[in-house]
Amino acid sequence: MSLKQKVETDLKQAMKSRDKERLNVLRMVRSKFQEAEIAARGKQGADYQLSDEEALEVLTRYGKQRRESADSYRDGGREDLAAQEEAELAIVKEYLPEQLSEEAVREIVAAAVAESGADSPKQMGAVMKLVMPKTKGKADGKLVSAIVRELIGG
Repeated sequence: MSLKQKVETDLKQAMKSRDKERLNVLRMVRSKFQEAEIAARGKQGADYQLSDEEALEVLTRYGKQRRESADSYRDGGREDLAAQEEAELAIVKEYLPEQLSEEAVREIVAAAVAESGADSPKQMGAVMKLVMPKTKGKADGKLVSAIVRELIGG
């Protein structure tokens, strides 16, 4: 079952069980999928459907928005809204692949630093180019970037 189909199935189940919070989040996810498909149809053709990889990218972006919103609300002293955003993020995370631990990311980054021979912050791009395909959708880009800077002395 594709990611889009799973979201649709779970959306119907949320309707039946009257789970309002889950229903709202899944409707928004479905809307984000539709927006991405419509944007791609200009290049791909009128009946284009998102692949699982593209749907995962959309879902990852949406999760990142929820995380950033929660941080902004928390910085503004609005714990109630931050908690709501985090509850939405928890639902989105159910559809994302399991996130890599910080230690696993460190191992990947260390291997990339060794492979690229990077030893200065100017070479961060070369390291990121090697790391991002391995961590895409599985680790937060900020975390990866911070670890790369730390290991190459930036």
